[in-house]
Amino acid sequence: MERARFAHQGSREGEINQAIQDGKRETTKLEEEEEIKRLRKELIPKAQLMPYFDRPFVPRRSEKQPTVPREPKFCIPRHKTIKCCRMSCNDMSGPSQLQHLPSSIEKAEALYKNRILQ
Repeated sequence: MERARFAHQGSREGEINQAIQDGKRETTKLEEEEEIKRLRKELIPKAQLMPYFDRPFVPRRSEKQPTVPREPKFCIPRHKTIKCCRMSCNDMSGPSQLQHLPSSIEKAEALYKNRILQ
């Protein structure tokens, strides 16, 4: 007898839970439908204004200054230099190297002439 009462009570609780879940599903479904209707009303396509073709578009000169071109920096970072020569292009292109170049050529010519004369 107790077993039958327990089974009946369990089935009744299951039915109540099922009814509650069905009610929640129904209310969420109705809310979603109302939201869809509201969004459809808000999203009514509206006509765009036609552009005026009687007055043509005339571009104006820009008020900004033109960009100033810069030379690209083709240099090798110090950590990527070749280890055998230990010079990067920064070392080669500096003004100090360019100043010493003619004097080193003159020295080399003087040494060459001295060797020939000896």
